[in-house]
Amino acid sequence: MRMCLTGDLGGYYTGAIGQDRDQFGVKGDFVTSPEISQIFGELVGVWFIAEWISQGRPKKGVQLIEVGPGRGTLMDDVLRTVARFPAMADSIEGIFMVEASPELRDTQKQLLCGPDAQFTKCDAGSQSNGKHIRKPIVWAESLKSIPVEANKMPFIVAHEFFDALPIHTFQSALASAAPSKPLATTAPAASPARPAGTETNASVSYEWREMMVSPTSPTLMASAQAKSRAAGKSEAPEEFQLILSSKPTRHSRYLPESSSRYRQLKHTPGSVIEICPDACLYAADFARRIGGSAGVQKPQPSGAALILDYGTSETIPINSLRGIRHHKLVSPFSAPGLVDLSADVDFTAIAEAATLASDGVEVHGPVPQAYFLELMGIKERAEMLIKAVITTQGSTTAKSIENSCKRLIDRGPSGMGKVYKVLAILPENDGRRKPVGFGGDVRPT
Repeated sequence: MRMCLTGDLGGYYTGAIGQDRDQFGVKGDFVTSPEISQIFGELVGVWFIAEWISQGRPKKGVQLIEVGPGRGTLMDDVLRTVARFPAMADSIEGIFMVEASPELRDTQKQLLCGPDAQFTKCDAGSQSNGKHIRKPIVWAESLKSIPVEANKMPFIVAHEFFDALPIHTFQSALASAAPSKPLATTAPAASPARPAGTETNASVSYEWREMMVSPTSPTLMASAQAKSRAAGKSEAPEEFQLILSSKPTRHSRYLPESSSRYRQLKHTPGSVIEICPDACLYAADFARRIGGSAGVQKPQPSGAALILDYGTSETIPINSLRGIRHHKLVSPFSAPGLVDLSADVDFTAIAEAATLASDGVEVHGPVPQAYFLELMGIKERAEMLIKAVITTQGSTTAKSIENSCKRLIDRGPSGMGKVYKVLAILPENDGRRKPVGFGGDVRPT
Protein backbone atom coordinates (compact mmCIF):
# COMPACT_ATOMS: atom_id res chain seq x y z
CA MET A 1 0.00 0.00 0.00
CA ARG A 2 2.79 2.40 0.89
CA MET A 3 4.67 1.78 -2.36
CA CYS A 4 1.55 2.00 -4.51
CA LEU A 5 0.22 5.17 -2.86
CA THR A 6 3.27 7.26 -1.99
CA GLY A 7 6.23 5.56 -3.66
CA ASP A 8 8.82 7.81 -5.29
CA LEU A 9 8.28 6.15 -8.66
CA GLY A 10 4.69 6.09 -9.89
CA GLY A 11 2.92 6.34 -6.53
CA TYR A 12 -0.80 7.05 -6.74
CA TYR A 13 -0.48 10.33 -4.85
CA THR A 14 3.15 11.13 -5.62
CA GLY A 15 3.37 10.23 -9.29
CA ALA A 16 -0.06 10.14 -10.93
CA ILE A 17 -0.67 13.88 -11.15
CA GLY A 18 2.33 14.29 -13.40
CA GLN A 19 0.46 12.09 -15.87
CA ASP A 20 -2.29 14.72 -16.21
CA ARG A 21 -4.53 12.83 -13.79
CA ASP A 22 -6.47 14.13 -10.82
CA GLN A 23 -7.46 11.69 -8.11
CA PHE A 24 -10.21 13.88 -6.69
CA GLY A 25 -13.57 15.05 -7.97
CA VAL A 26 -16.05 13.87 -10.56
CA LYS A 27 -13.35 13.47 -13.21
CA GLY A 28 -11.06 11.61 -10.81
CA ASP A 29 -11.49 8.42 -8.82
CA PHE A 30 -13.41 9.58 -5.75
CA VAL A 31 -15.14 12.58 -4.21
CA THR A 32 -14.49 13.55 -0.59
CA SER A 33 -16.85 15.34 1.78
CA PRO A 34 -15.13 18.75 1.50
CA GLU A 35 -15.47 18.52 -2.29
CA ILE A 36 -19.17 17.71 -1.98
CA SER A 37 -20.06 20.81 0.02
CA GLN A 38 -18.31 23.81 1.54
CA ILE A 39 -20.50 23.29 4.63
CA PHE A 40 -18.41 20.29 5.68
CA GLY A 41 -15.21 22.31 6.04
CA GLU A 42 -17.08 25.23 7.60
CA LEU A 43 -18.44 22.98 10.36
CA VAL A 44 -15.01 21.51 11.02
CA GLY A 45 -13.78 25.09 11.40
CA VAL A 46 -16.66 25.88 13.77
CA TRP A 47 -15.75 22.79 15.83
CA PHE A 48 -12.20 24.04 16.33
CA ILE A 49 -13.51 27.52 17.19
CA ALA A 50 -15.78 25.94 19.82
CA GLU A 51 -12.82 24.04 21.28
CA TRP A 52 -10.72 27.20 21.33
CA ILE A 53 -13.49 28.94 23.30
CA SER A 54 -13.97 25.98 25.65
CA GLN A 55 -10.25 25.89 26.37
CA GLY A 56 -10.03 29.49 27.51
CA ARG A 57 -9.61 31.56 24.33
CA PRO A 58 -5.79 31.66 24.39
CA LYS A 59 -4.33 34.73 22.68
CA LYS A 60 -1.32 32.95 21.19
CA GLY A 61 0.27 29.58 20.55
CA VAL A 62 -2.53 28.03 18.47
CA GLN A 63 -1.54 25.71 15.61
CA LEU A 64 -3.75 24.29 12.87
CA ILE A 65 -2.42 20.99 11.51
CA GLU A 66 -3.90 18.86 8.73
CA VAL A 67 -2.52 15.49 7.72
CA GLY A 68 -3.26 14.26 4.20
CA PRO A 69 -4.86 17.53 3.00
CA GLY A 70 -5.72 16.43 -0.56
CA ARG A 71 -6.25 19.49 -2.72
CA GLY A 72 -6.48 21.76 0.33
CA THR A 73 -10.26 22.22 0.08
CA LEU A 74 -10.96 21.34 3.70
CA MET A 75 -8.33 23.69 5.13
CA ASP A 76 -9.45 26.47 2.78
CA ASP A 77 -13.00 26.27 4.18
CA VAL A 78 -11.69 25.98 7.74
CA LEU A 79 -9.51 29.10 7.41
CA ARG A 80 -12.25 31.08 5.70
CA THR A 81 -14.51 30.24 8.65
CA VAL A 82 -11.89 31.00 11.31
CA ALA A 83 -11.23 34.38 9.65
CA ARG A 84 -14.73 35.43 10.74
CA PHE A 85 -13.59 35.09 14.37
CA PRO A 86 -10.72 37.62 14.58
CA ALA A 87 -9.74 36.76 18.16
CA MET A 88 -9.05 33.14 17.26
CA ALA A 89 -7.46 34.05 13.93
CA ASP A 90 -5.04 36.32 15.80
CA SER A 91 -4.13 33.50 18.20
CA ILE A 92 -2.94 31.24 15.38
CA GLU A 93 0.84 31.17 15.03
CA GLY A 94 1.03 28.79 12.11
CA ILE A 95 -0.86 26.43 9.83
CA PHE A 96 0.83 23.12 8.98
CA MET A 97 0.02 20.89 6.03
CA VAL A 98 1.51 17.40 6.22
CA GLU A 99 1.73 16.30 2.59
CA ALA A 100 4.05 13.79 0.88
CA SER A 101 3.21 14.72 -2.72
CA PRO A 102 5.10 17.68 -4.28
CA GLU A 103 2.34 18.10 -6.86
CA LEU A 104 -0.40 18.24 -4.21
CA ARG A 105 1.67 20.66 -2.11
CA ASP A 106 1.72 23.02 -5.09
CA THR A 107 -2.03 22.60 -5.63
CA GLN A 108 -2.69 23.38 -1.96
CA LYS A 109 -0.40 26.41 -2.06
CA GLN A 110 -2.25 27.89 -5.03
CA LEU A 111 -5.60 27.47 -3.28
CA LEU A 112 -4.58 28.59 0.21
CA CYS A 113 -2.10 31.34 -0.70
CA GLY A 114 -2.99 32.43 -4.23
CA PRO A 115 -1.71 31.53 -7.71
CA ASP A 116 1.22 33.93 -7.51
CA ALA A 117 2.40 32.86 -4.04
CA GLN A 118 5.93 31.51 -3.77
CA PHE A 119 7.42 28.84 -1.51
CA THR A 120 10.27 29.78 0.81
CA LYS A 121 12.33 27.30 2.78
CA CYS A 122 11.84 26.86 6.52
CA ASP A 123 12.92 24.39 9.20
CA ALA A 124 9.92 22.06 8.68
CA GLY A 125 9.98 22.21 4.87
CA SER A 126 8.59 25.14 2.91
CA GLN A 127 6.11 27.91 3.61
CA SER A 128 4.03 30.71 2.14
CA ASN A 129 1.56 33.27 3.53
CA GLY A 130 -2.12 32.35 3.62
CA LYS A 131 -4.75 34.48 1.91
CA HIS A 132 -7.50 34.18 4.53
CA ILE A 133 -5.82 35.13 7.79
CA ARG A 134 -2.37 36.20 6.54
CA LYS A 135 -0.49 33.72 8.70
CA PRO A 136 2.34 31.45 7.53
CA ILE A 137 1.29 28.11 6.07
CA VAL A 138 4.03 25.49 6.37
CA TRP A 139 4.25 22.33 4.26
CA ALA A 140 6.00 19.34 5.83
CA GLU A 141 6.57 15.90 4.32
CA SER A 142 5.93 14.19 7.66
CA LEU A 143 4.37 14.99 11.02
CA LYS A 144 7.74 14.41 12.67
CA SER A 145 9.03 17.55 10.93
CA ILE A 146 6.69 19.67 13.07
CA PRO A 147 8.24 20.11 16.55
CA VAL A 148 6.21 19.07 19.59
CA GLU A 149 6.22 22.11 21.87
CA ALA A 150 4.87 22.30 25.42
CA ASN A 151 3.43 25.80 25.08
CA LYS A 152 1.43 25.23 21.88
CA MET A 153 -2.26 24.44 21.42
CA PRO A 154 -2.47 22.14 18.37
CA PHE A 155 -5.77 21.67 16.56
CA ILE A 156 -5.32 18.66 14.30
CA VAL A 157 -7.64 17.35 11.60
CA ALA A 158 -7.31 14.06 9.72
CA HIS A 159 -9.99 13.54 7.08
CA GLU A 160 -9.81 10.33 5.04
CA PHE A 161 -6.19 9.97 6.04
CA PHE A 162 -6.11 6.89 8.24
CA ASP A 163 -7.89 4.70 5.66
CA ALA A 164 -4.92 5.10 3.28
CA LEU A 165 -2.30 3.93 5.80
CA PRO A 166 -0.79 0.47 5.18
CA ILE A 167 -2.37 -2.50 6.93
CA HIS A 168 -1.19 -5.99 7.84
CA THR A 169 -3.62 -8.92 7.61
CA PHE A 170 -3.29 -12.01 9.81
CA GLN A 171 -5.09 -15.33 10.08
CA SER A 172 -5.07 -17.80 12.94
CA ALA A 173 -3.70 -21.21 11.96
CA LEU A 174 -2.30 -24.34 13.56
CA ALA A 175 1.12 -23.69 15.01
CA SER A 176 4.04 -24.81 12.85
CA ALA A 177 5.08 -27.39 15.41
CA ALA A 178 1.55 -28.74 15.74
CA PRO A 179 0.35 -31.88 13.90
CA SER A 180 -0.40 -31.28 10.25
CA LYS A 181 -3.96 -32.50 10.76
CA PRO A 182 -6.17 -31.28 13.62
CA LEU A 183 -7.31 -33.89 16.12
CA ALA A 184 -10.86 -35.10 15.69
CA THR A 185 -11.96 -33.27 18.82
CA THR A 186 -10.71 -29.90 17.60
CA ALA A 187 -13.46 -27.39 16.94
CA PRO A 188 -14.06 -26.59 13.26
CA ALA A 189 -13.06 -23.28 11.71
CA ALA A 190 -15.35 -20.42 12.62
CA SER A 191 -15.88 -16.77 11.85
CA PRO A 192 -13.80 -14.12 13.65
CA ALA A 193 -16.86 -13.25 15.71
CA ARG A 194 -16.83 -16.66 17.41
CA PRO A 195 -15.95 -16.25 21.12
CA ALA A 196 -12.44 -17.18 22.15
CA GLY A 197 -11.84 -20.27 24.23
CA THR A 198 -14.53 -22.47 22.64
CA GLU A 199 -12.20 -25.03 21.12
CA THR A 200 -12.44 -28.48 22.71
CA ASN A 201 -8.83 -29.65 22.64
CA ALA A 202 -6.43 -27.51 24.63
CA SER A 203 -3.42 -29.48 23.33
CA VAL A 204 -3.78 -27.91 19.89
CA SER A 205 -1.89 -24.61 19.66
CA TYR A 206 -2.40 -21.81 17.18
CA GLU A 207 -0.33 -19.00 15.80
CA TRP A 208 -0.87 -15.96 13.62
CA ARG A 209 0.14 -16.19 9.97
CA GLU A 210 0.41 -13.12 7.75
CA MET A 211 -1.38 -12.67 4.45
CA MET A 212 1.31 -11.70 1.94
CA VAL A 213 1.19 -10.09 -1.49
CA SER A 214 2.68 -12.52 -3.99
CA PRO A 215 3.11 -12.56 -7.78
CA THR A 216 0.50 -14.72 -9.44
CA SER A 217 2.06 -17.92 -10.76
CA PRO A 218 2.50 -18.23 -14.56
CA THR A 219 0.16 -21.23 -14.54
CA LEU A 220 -2.65 -19.29 -12.90
CA MET A 221 -1.98 -16.32 -15.18
CA ALA A 222 -2.29 -18.50 -18.27
CA SER A 223 -5.48 -20.10 -16.92
CA ALA A 224 -7.01 -16.71 -16.17
CA GLN A 225 -6.12 -15.45 -19.65
CA ALA A 226 -7.75 -18.49 -21.26
CA LYS A 227 -10.95 -18.02 -19.24
CA SER A 228 -11.03 -14.33 -20.11
CA ARG A 229 -10.68 -15.04 -23.83
CA ALA A 230 -13.33 -17.76 -23.65
CA ALA A 231 -15.73 -15.28 -22.06
CA GLY A 232 -14.98 -12.71 -24.73
CA LYS A 233 -13.29 -10.33 -22.28
CA SER A 234 -10.09 -8.40 -22.81
CA GLU A 235 -9.10 -7.76 -19.17
CA ALA A 236 -5.58 -8.82 -18.33
CA PRO A 237 -5.30 -11.16 -15.32
CA GLU A 238 -4.02 -9.66 -12.08
CA GLU A 239 -0.30 -9.99 -11.58
CA PHE A 240 -0.54 -10.21 -7.79
CA GLN A 241 -2.55 -12.14 -5.22
CA LEU A 242 -2.85 -12.62 -1.46
CA ILE A 243 -1.47 -15.83 0.00
CA LEU A 244 -1.13 -17.10 3.57
CA SER A 245 2.46 -17.31 4.78
CA SER A 246 3.69 -20.85 5.42
CA LYS A 247 5.13 -19.84 8.80
CA PRO A 248 5.06 -16.85 11.16
CA THR A 249 6.64 -13.58 10.06
CA ARG A 250 8.24 -10.92 12.23
CA HIS A 251 5.04 -8.90 12.00
CA SER A 252 2.77 -11.82 12.89
CA ARG A 253 4.84 -12.53 16.00
CA TYR A 254 4.44 -9.01 17.35
CA LEU A 255 1.48 -7.03 16.02
CA PRO A 256 -1.37 -9.44 16.94
CA GLU A 257 0.09 -9.67 20.46
CA SER A 258 -0.08 -5.88 20.95
CA SER A 259 -3.70 -5.84 22.16
CA SER A 260 -6.02 -8.16 24.05
CA ARG A 261 -8.60 -7.55 21.30
CA TYR A 262 -6.39 -9.53 18.93
CA ARG A 263 -5.02 -12.07 21.40
CA GLN A 264 -8.46 -13.37 22.35
CA LEU A 265 -9.09 -14.40 18.72
CA LYS A 266 -5.83 -16.30 18.30
CA HIS A 267 -7.28 -19.63 19.43
CA THR A 268 -10.29 -19.40 17.16
CA PRO A 269 -9.07 -21.13 13.99
CA GLY A 270 -9.54 -19.15 10.81
CA SER A 271 -9.89 -15.80 12.58
CA VAL A 272 -8.81 -12.90 10.37
CA ILE A 273 -7.75 -9.47 11.63
CA GLU A 274 -6.36 -6.32 10.02
CA ILE A 275 -3.90 -4.16 11.95
CA CYS A 276 -2.58 -0.73 10.97
CA PRO A 277 0.52 0.10 13.04
CA ASP A 278 0.93 3.47 11.30
CA ALA A 279 -2.53 4.52 12.52
CA CYS A 280 -1.50 3.84 16.11
CA LEU A 281 1.71 5.83 15.64
CA TYR A 282 -0.17 8.86 14.32
CA ALA A 283 -2.82 8.64 17.06
CA ALA A 284 -0.07 8.48 19.68
CA ASP A 285 1.64 11.52 18.14
CA PHE A 286 -1.63 13.48 18.21
CA ALA A 287 -2.15 12.54 21.86
CA ARG A 288 1.35 13.59 22.93
CA ARG A 289 0.97 16.96 21.24
CA ILE A 290 -2.32 17.54 23.06
CA GLY A 291 -1.75 15.91 26.43
CA GLY A 292 2.01 15.87 26.79
CA SER A 293 4.22 12.90 27.58
CA ALA A 294 7.37 11.94 29.44
CA GLY A 295 9.40 13.67 26.75
CA VAL A 296 7.27 16.83 26.55
CA GLN A 297 5.74 18.03 29.81
CA LYS A 298 2.92 20.48 29.06
CA PRO A 299 1.92 22.93 31.81
CA GLN A 300 -1.64 22.01 30.93
CA PRO A 301 -3.03 19.70 28.23
CA SER A 302 -4.48 21.72 25.37
CA GLY A 303 -5.63 21.40 21.80
CA ALA A 304 -7.75 18.78 20.04
CA ALA A 305 -7.69 16.30 17.19
CA LEU A 306 -10.63 15.49 14.94
CA ILE A 307 -10.51 12.26 12.91
CA LEU A 308 -13.13 11.73 10.20
CA ASP A 309 -13.04 8.50 8.22
CA TYR A 310 -14.86 5.27 7.44
CA GLY A 311 -14.32 2.15 9.49
CA THR A 312 -15.40 0.07 12.45
CA SER A 313 -15.91 0.96 16.10
CA GLU A 314 -17.20 -2.27 17.66
CA THR A 315 -15.33 -4.90 15.64
CA ILE A 316 -11.88 -5.46 14.18
CA PRO A 317 -11.68 -4.79 10.42
CA ILE A 318 -11.43 -7.87 8.20
CA ASN A 319 -11.18 -8.27 4.42
CA SER A 320 -11.57 -4.52 3.91
CA LEU A 321 -8.67 -3.79 1.52
CA ARG A 322 -10.18 -2.23 -1.58
CA GLY A 323 -9.23 -0.49 -4.78
CA ILE A 324 -11.13 2.50 -6.17
CA ARG A 325 -10.87 3.78 -9.72
CA HIS A 326 -13.25 6.03 -11.64
CA HIS A 327 -15.67 5.94 -8.68
CA LYS A 328 -15.96 2.14 -8.81
CA LEU A 329 -14.60 -0.60 -6.57
CA VAL A 330 -11.89 -2.58 -8.31
CA SER A 331 -9.35 -5.18 -7.26
CA PRO A 332 -6.58 -3.63 -5.12
CA PHE A 333 -4.10 -5.60 -7.24
CA SER A 334 -5.14 -4.08 -10.55
CA ALA A 335 -3.04 -1.29 -12.12
CA PRO A 336 -0.70 -0.58 -9.17
CA GLY A 337 -0.08 3.14 -8.83
CA LEU A 338 -3.19 4.06 -10.80
CA VAL A 339 -5.74 2.75 -8.29
CA ASP A 340 -6.55 4.28 -4.92
CA LEU A 341 -6.08 1.80 -2.07
CA SER A 342 -7.83 1.99 1.26
CA ALA A 343 -8.95 -0.12 4.21
CA ASP A 344 -11.43 0.31 7.05
CA VAL A 345 -10.18 2.31 10.02
CA ASP A 346 -10.10 0.57 13.40
CA PHE A 347 -11.34 3.42 15.61
CA THR A 348 -11.00 1.40 18.81
CA ALA A 349 -7.32 0.80 18.07
CA ILE A 350 -6.85 4.54 17.51
CA ALA A 351 -8.54 5.33 20.82
CA GLU A 352 -6.37 2.78 22.65
CA ALA A 353 -3.17 4.14 21.10
CA ALA A 354 -4.06 7.73 22.02
CA THR A 355 -4.90 7.04 25.66
CA LEU A 356 -1.83 4.82 26.13
CA ALA A 357 0.48 7.48 24.66
CA SER A 358 -0.56 10.27 27.04
CA ASP A 359 -2.31 10.43 30.40
CA GLY A 360 -3.36 13.97 29.47
CA VAL A 361 -5.98 13.04 26.86
CA GLU A 362 -9.38 11.42 26.59
CA VAL A 363 -11.27 10.18 23.55
CA HIS A 364 -14.85 10.89 22.48
CA GLY A 365 -16.70 8.86 19.87
CA PRO A 366 -16.63 7.62 17.28
CA VAL A 367 -20.07 8.86 16.34
CA PRO A 368 -21.70 8.61 12.90
CA GLN A 369 -20.91 11.51 10.59
CA ALA A 370 -24.63 12.31 10.27
CA TYR A 371 -24.95 12.67 14.04
CA PHE A 372 -21.89 14.94 14.24
CA LEU A 373 -22.84 17.19 11.32
CA GLU A 374 -26.44 17.58 12.43
CA LEU A 375 -25.38 18.61 15.94
CA MET A 376 -22.94 21.06 14.35
CA GLY A 377 -25.82 22.66 12.41
CA ILE A 378 -25.50 21.36 8.85
CA LYS A 379 -29.21 21.73 8.12
CA GLU A 380 -29.36 25.27 9.45
CA ARG A 381 -26.26 26.27 7.48
CA ALA A 382 -27.70 24.72 4.31
CA GLU A 383 -30.90 26.71 4.77
CA MET A 384 -28.88 29.93 5.08
CA LEU A 385 -26.97 29.20 1.87
CA ILE A 386 -30.14 28.29 0.00
CA LYS A 387 -31.80 31.55 1.00
CA ALA A 388 -28.70 33.46 -0.11
CA VAL A 389 -28.57 31.92 -3.60
CA ILE A 390 -32.21 31.30 -4.46
CA THR A 391 -32.76 34.85 -5.76
CA THR A 392 -29.33 35.40 -7.30
CA GLN A 393 -28.38 32.02 -8.73
CA GLY A 394 -31.72 30.24 -9.04
CA SER A 395 -33.36 27.05 -7.88
CA THR A 396 -30.81 24.78 -9.59
CA THR A 397 -27.99 25.99 -7.33
CA ALA A 398 -30.28 25.86 -4.30
CA LYS A 399 -31.23 22.26 -5.11
CA SER A 400 -27.58 21.35 -5.48
CA ILE A 401 -26.84 22.68 -1.99
CA GLU A 402 -29.76 20.70 -0.58
CA ASN A 403 -28.69 17.47 -2.31
CA SER A 404 -25.08 17.86 -1.16
CA CYS A 405 -26.24 18.27 2.42
CA LYS A 406 -28.43 15.18 2.19
CA ARG A 407 -25.55 13.15 0.77
CA LEU A 408 -23.27 14.01 3.69
CA ILE A 409 -25.83 12.89 6.29
CA ASP A 410 -27.38 9.98 4.40
CA ARG A 411 -28.03 7.22 6.95
CA GLY A 412 -28.69 4.51 4.36
CA PRO A 413 -26.76 1.21 4.49
CA SER A 414 -23.89 2.66 2.43
CA GLY A 415 -24.66 6.33 3.05
CA MET A 416 -21.88 8.70 4.07
CA GLY A 417 -23.75 9.71 7.21
CA LYS A 418 -23.61 6.13 8.49
CA VAL A 419 -20.41 4.69 7.02
CA TYR A 420 -18.22 7.65 7.98
CA LYS A 421 -17.48 8.24 11.65
CA VAL A 422 -15.96 11.02 13.74
CA LEU A 423 -13.61 10.66 16.70
CA ALA A 424 -12.14 13.40 18.89
CA ILE A 425 -9.03 13.45 21.09
CA LEU A 426 -9.27 16.12 23.82
CA PRO A 427 -7.39 17.19 26.94
CA GLU A 428 -8.23 14.93 29.88
CA ASN A 429 -11.04 16.38 32.02
CA ASP A 430 -12.42 13.22 33.65
CA GLY A 431 -15.32 13.23 31.23
CA ARG A 432 -16.82 16.39 32.73
CA ARG A 433 -17.13 18.11 29.33
CA LYS A 434 -18.39 16.55 26.14
CA PRO A 435 -17.28 18.43 23.02
CA VAL A 436 -19.65 20.04 20.56
CA GLY A 437 -20.84 17.51 17.99
CA PHE A 438 -20.55 14.66 20.47
CA GLY A 439 -23.48 15.59 22.71
CA GLY A 440 -21.89 18.57 24.45
CA ASP A 441 -21.95 22.34 24.20
CA VAL A 442 -19.49 25.21 24.41
CA ARG A 443 -18.39 25.51 28.03
CA PRO A 444 -15.59 28.05 28.49
CA THR A 445 -13.07 27.11 31.17
